[in-house]
Amino acid sequence: MNFEIEGNLILKENEQQISDKFKKREFVIEVENERNSEWNDFIKFQLTQDKCNLIDQYNNGDKIKVSFNIRGRKWEKNGQVNYFSNLEAWRIEGAMAQNSPVPADIPPPDLDNIPPENDDLPF
Repeated sequence: MNFEIEGNLILKENEQQISDKFKKREFVIEVENERNSEWNDFIKFQLTQDKCNLIDQYNNGDKIKVSFNIRGRKWEKNGQVNYFSNLEAWRIEGAMAQNSPVPADIPPPDLDNIPPENDDLPF
C-alpha cells in the first residue's frame, strides 16, 4: 500500500544500527487539522537501510511530502503474540504551501492592459 502525506518536520532522530544487517532512522511530522489546531496529528515515520539519509537535507519546520508504505509484523515471545505497524518512508520531497498568499508589496498583474499578441497563425 502506497500513501502520501504532507506536514511540517518537527523531529529527526539519529540513525540507529539495530543489527549488523539492519539500520533505521525515525522522524516526525505534524499534520495540521484544518478545523482545530489542537487536534493536529503527530506522525512518526521510519527510514531503513539506504533510505536513512533521505531526511538529511530537511530541517525542523520544513514542509515536506512523505511517500510511505504501511508495514505490519507479528512478533511472538514467551507464548505472547503481539502485532505492530510501521510507516515506512521511501521518498521525501519538499512540499509547496497550498494557497500561499501573494506578498503585499507585489501588485497583481493588470489583465486589462495586456497587449494583443502578434502571431502569424491563419486562425
